[in-house]
Amino acid sequence: MGITYKDSGVDVEGGNRFVKRISTIVKETFTKEVLTDIGGFAALFDATFKHYKEPVLVSGTDGVGTKLKIAQMMNVHTTIGIDAVAMCVNDIVVTGARPLFFLDYIACGKLNEDVLVDVIKGLATGCKMADCALIGGETAEHPNVMQPDDYDIAGFSVGIVDRHSIIDGSAIIPGDAIVGIASSGIHSNGYSLVRKLFFDIKKYTIETKLNELSKSLGHVLLEPTRIYVKPILKALETVAIKGLVHITGGGFYENIPRILPDSTAAYIEKKSFDVPPIFQIIQREGNIEEKEMFTTFNMGIGMICVVAKDDADSLVKILTQNNENAYIIGHIQSRSGSPVILG
Repeated sequence: MGITYKDSGVDVEGGNRFVKRISTIVKETFTKEVLTDIGGFAALFDATFKHYKEPVLVSGTDGVGTKLKIAQMMNVHTTIGIDAVAMCVNDIVVTGARPLFFLDYIACGKLNEDVLVDVIKGLATGCKMADCALIGGETAEHPNVMQPDDYDIAGFSVGIVDRHSIIDGSAIIPGDAIVGIASSGIHSNGYSLVRKLFFDIKKYTIETKLNELSKSLGHVLLEPTRIYVKPILKALETVAIKGLVHITGGGFYENIPRILPDSTAAYIEKKSFDVPPIFQIIQREGNIEEKEMFTTFNMGIGMICVVAKDDADSLVKILTQNNENAYIIGHIQSRSGSPVILG
């Protein structure tokens, strides 16, 4: 008998079983606009956007970086999918857009159905949090390219916004207020530094208990990225938000300037918000300079909103009513040097 595809390391039958197992999970995310079932060559989505005068599609793609290693060390795979969705839909909502659907791509050394079903559960949870459909995806086995227990995940999402409602920061002026929304932790950036510090240099383990943390180190590091879609869209119903910043890789110093007019700068008052203990530990244990911390991590603020000064209190109130911790953390001023000033 000749060689089979399974002999080369690809389990087609296992892949078919996997699709059947995730079918119900995925369908729970479907919105009325989804026109196809899972398993087809392509996914169809009804683009009759009756409530938009000039609909503009907004797209975003991202992954979760080396946070995957924490999930694998913990053998907990039900939250990493939330991170994948969050990294895409949070980037989309900063334009004022509503996410419509999400697609995933998972590459693995060998198909472990139980592990990847858990990953899909996380993706579905994230999509429900963002009110978007998990409309399709691809799972590929890469024998001899990846180790059998390894996998990687990336996502792609599409949203929609009316052209006249696009948020791009162009209306920002000196005197505007900066409102920060708390993060849930490290989110999905900076994990290469975190892993090197904690596991290579300090020789900690995922079970390590540090005095400042209420959970084990592994559980704190695996805390999923917060999804800000619903509270932001709710706030936009009544507040004119001029600029939104998703604090991801690059932290404050690299992300905030992306929405600032050239003549303006953002002044951030560090004492206006609480820096979660995990960041304090990272800075102390790694003897890391403050600027490096604010360039690598979110430091406790996952999303930043810029509004007119008179709208700041209203925005904080709405965000608080929608279960977010929000604070006025600074203001916009005329630029004379750096676009971001931490005071």
